[in-house]
Amino acid sequence: MGEKLDITEQTKKCFAHLQNVMDETELTFDDLVKVNVYLTSMQHFKAMNAVYEQAFAAPYPARTCVAVLELPLDADVEIECIAKKS
Repeated sequence: MGEKLDITEQTKKCFAHLQNVMDETELTFDDLVKVNVYLTSMQHFKAMNAVYEQAFAAPYPARTCVAVLELPLDADVEIECIAKKS
């Protein structure tokens, strides 16, 4: 399975996967209207947010960020988005 990635690398990986899906559907990050972020600890927020701010330009989509007990596949971050084609 390999070495576990830190929260920064996990967040970058989430956004890379999201970018691939958006490319396939001809959407961009500007089309995102809502983002839900799930973290296994709010101590990860600062590092996750640093990556998040690089992925988006202001005005940012609405966002909810919550801490959860655990995530699948031993992940520390999960990001789900809602997009609306402009």
